[in-house]
Amino acid sequence: MKLNAKYVTFSAISLASLYVLYHNERFLIDGSHPAWQHYAPFKWWLLPHGIFGAIVLLFAPFQFSERLRQRFTKAHRVMGRMYVVGALLLAPLGAYIQYYQERMGAPRSFTVLGCVDAVMLMTATFFAFFFAFKRKIALHRQWATRSYALALVFIAARFVMGVTGWERLGVEVVQAIIWSCLAMALVFADISIHWREIKSALSSARAKASVPTKQSAPSRVPRAA
Repeated sequence: MKLNAKYVTFSAISLASLYVLYHNERFLIDGSHPAWQHYAPFKWWLLPHGIFGAIVLLFAPFQFSERLRQRFTKAHRVMGRMYVVGALLLAPLGAYIQYYQERMGAPRSFTVLGCVDAVMLMTATFFAFFFAFKRKIALHRQWATRSYALALVFIAARFVMGVTGWERLGVEVVQAIIWSCLAMALVFADISIHWREIKSALSSARAKASVPTKQSAPSRVPRAA
């Protein structure tokens, strides 16, 4: 029985998300958690940021369901628009929150990282919406995949830092991990977009390698008269 790559991918994303919720976001249900002292100065910026982030992370997987798109077209469009609004508002709020934290001792380099992350996510999301509006579905799916991959940097970076323990090694290491996740997000997104072509090319290369090459018959040297 072959495993569906899509199901495996979304199962892995779900497990990573559950880990991050437990490891990083437990303070949300614990009012006495010491993390609230850190978030208190910008909590009213963090609240809409978290709501829009939840919309993006919850609705995005349904956008990649062929059955939902075919059977519930209106629901697909509504959730898609909510994803677009969520991503376009989530990104600048995240960048501003990072800028706000400079007055609490955060380095300016972290603000730059937040701004780059926001611009990348907003750009990919805008093009996904633009091509959907223009009914260029193939391009829409490509940019939607890139947008979702960039949105998952929030999960991926925290997952890597949590399971490795590198989150305790300082702000430089944390930034390096987030930069790496940003770069790899686009790499994995494009692998996903072109997976069929990649798989076909690899299968063709293996097939050619398995075909034995014909040995040419030795040439006969004419005898001297």
